[in-house]
Amino acid sequence: MTPSLPFKIFVVEDNEWYGELLMHRLGQNPNHSVYRFSTGQACLDQLGEKPDFITLDYSLPDAKGEQLLRQISDRLPGTEVLVISGQEDVGTAVRMLQQGAYDYLVKDENTLDRLWNIVGKVEQQVRLRRENAQLRQQIGARYGPGQAILGEHPSVQQVHLLIAKAARTAITVSVSGETGTGKELAAKAIHFQSDRAARPFVAVNMAAIPRELVESELFGHEKGAFTGAVARRVGRLEEATGGTLFLDEIADLDLSLQAKLLRVLQEREVTRVGGNQHIAFDVRLIVATHRDLLAEVQAGRFREDLYYRLLGLPIALPPLRQRGNDILLLADVFVREFCRFNNLALRQLTEAARAQLMTHPFPGNVRELKAVVELATVLADGEQIQATDLPLCAGKALIGAGSQLSLRDQTTAIVQGCLDELGGDVLAVAARLQIGKSTIYRMIQLREVHVS
Repeated sequence: MTPSLPFKIFVVEDNEWYGELLMHRLGQNPNHSVYRFSTGQACLDQLGEKPDFITLDYSLPDAKGEQLLRQISDRLPGTEVLVISGQEDVGTAVRMLQQGAYDYLVKDENTLDRLWNIVGKVEQQVRLRRENAQLRQQIGARYGPGQAILGEHPSVQQVHLLIAKAARTAITVSVSGETGTGKELAAKAIHFQSDRAARPFVAVNMAAIPRELVESELFGHEKGAFTGAVARRVGRLEEATGGTLFLDEIADLDLSLQAKLLRVLQEREVTRVGGNQHIAFDVRLIVATHRDLLAEVQAGRFREDLYYRLLGLPIALPPLRQRGNDILLLADVFVREFCRFNNLALRQLTEAARAQLMTHPFPGNVRELKAVVELATVLADGEQIQATDLPLCAGKALIGAGSQLSLRDQTTAIVQGCLDELGGDVLAVAARLQIGKSTIYRMIQLREVHVS
């Protein structure tokens, strides 16, 4: 992945003091490049610089908000514009939002904090679009536009076909596959090939959110709804409106919350925790899981009605071990990209290394393969990656196979696997892994690894 590009922000504000305040707040992120304009025309004259985000004062000396927003939208479709006004006017706010403004803020003591949160969300969306564009460029015309999953195996080509079909409509999509097969990449490919590509792609990992916070995360909450709710929070469903909401590890959703999610999806409107306002939303929903959802239904851990509501178009991602030569295709891409990003001379996998990759089961799938070849690229002497450089011992998955393992756990697994393969020969293991033998002896002394 290329280094992060600056996030370019235009501040259009005629009040010098307030404009400097906005620039100071937004400039606190070193990745932000912030430029200020005192008139609407000055902003329009510089749109060729293609800002990523614009804050627009509603009342400028040479233009009104509606007029300027229309011209910006015509010339830079997809660029988010936040309107800031000195007066609270519901009618004006509605018109601006209907015209395509990202949001409408009234100047008060909380404006800067709300602005900071909004910029963070938009910056994330811009980063995702850039990542997807880079993936498309890497894949090239050979694979077609918007396909972020590399591969030539027939099973992958079938996935590409289903992704293209899904992108033509707003049908719900359920993606299944083992850990590391690329479920989020598939979701992004659907989003960025669809007519929602310019709108938000919001990803939520259900397994990573504490149970008591899931409802607030998805639906949002009002100020004072519970202890710690010091301000209103927009939920992910609202945040994704017009775009795509990706719910990863959906099988981890608690049964009581499954019922609430089902109701929200059926009604197509959400009520924030602690509120009573019904807020309509329009999202394309994509869910993913590494479990068998039907088996979860039969076991009573997942609601049957929600299962059928989410099934939509099912896409099953094949495990890497069933994809044949795709292993080598992906390995070459990962090595090339790692060398480019780290300014290394291009390295090549030897035939022995390629043969070893083809015989490994890769329980961690593509994620494991990427971790393996990147580490091998670091360990290699010269421009050839040897089989001995690959951190694969006795056919075991040592790195990348489990996303929950810490770096220490993965390091221990690598050392232990090589000790097992090399018959406890500490010197041989130290030579293969290019670490000091004292490190291995210390791990043995602490019983982190053992010699059989």
